[in-house]
Amino acid sequence: MGRVIAIATIFCGALDILFAMILTVTRGGEIGSMLRSVASGPFPGASGMGTGGAVLGLLVHFALMAIMAAAFMWIVDKRRMLLDTPFRTGVAFGVVTYFVMNWIVVPLRFDAPLPTKPMQLATQLFAHIVLVGIPFALIAARYLKRRAFA
Repeated sequence: MGRVIAIATIFCGALDILFAMILTVTRGGEIGSMLRSVASGPFPGASGMGTGGAVLGLLVHFALMAIMAAAFMWIVDKRRMLLDTPFRTGVAFGVVTYFVMNWIVVPLRFDAPLPTKPMQLATQLFAHIVLVGIPFALIAARYLKRRAFA
């Protein structure tokens, strides 16, 4: 199962952070600053760390993605029937991770308001569903179903 978690983490983590980088640049932001912001969740001093803080942000991003991948793979390993409908399962997991991150984790850590603008909501849901949830489900369906029949 570790291999499947690693594949999902690397693939979806890369998709998600690339999307965040594109959004950052198109909105006039700086990628290093965005990455330092990610790192500042668990490491509040990271926002002033320069390049080191940005690298730490990447590590934090992939660590969070690994946690999400492990949780997803654990769930579908216990309930294999969820892999019969990977798109539906992926959408559901994407919506759940959106709510956990944006309604619990981020507000608790940053005392930040929920995304209120429609474009913020759309981009967040897109990332969680299309770049994370659905690929997790397709990766799990490919690797875990094969393992079940081996």
